[in-house]
Amino acid sequence: MIDYEVLLMLDPELPDERQNEIIARVRENIERAGGTWSADDAWGRRRLAYEIDHKTDGVYHLLQFDAPPAALDEVSRVLKITDGVMRHMATRRPKGGGRVAPPPPIPAPEPERERAPEPVAAPAVEDETPQAEVETADSKSAVDEYAEPTESEAPEAAPEEE
Repeated sequence: MIDYEVLLMLDPELPDERQNEIIARVRENIERAGGTWSADDAWGRRRLAYEIDHKTDGVYHLLQFDAPPAALDEVSRVLKITDGVMRHMATRRPKGGGRVAPPPPIPAPEPERERAPEPVAAPAVEDETPQAEVETADSKSAVDEYAEPTESEAPEAAPEEE
């Protein structure tokens, strides 16, 4: 037998009866496979780091049990196809690992404060100088350097000898 724990994240919109039913089904699968149930720590509703299926919260349960590896495979298979299970993660418990206290809840975000109105920018004043006059000699020479030569600027070909 191997010590396992499964962190289970359930849909927060599920009724409590359905959540208990899912956990009872996992427990039945463990005991039917010859494992022993250790604990179910209900961590409660927690805010998610990112949305999953447009949900910002999840209900967490930490399930601890001893079971053969085949039983864990069956539990994972069942949890993957069970409606209401958003995520689950099964890990081996370290030797001597007892019950784990739930992490502290994440504080709720502060309500948005009223923002001060944005300052209005003054309209831009257009320069009266035409753009063609603004170009300097340096900018024209840089353009001319990469431009293709015209017929009058092209070097003449050497006369062909017979």
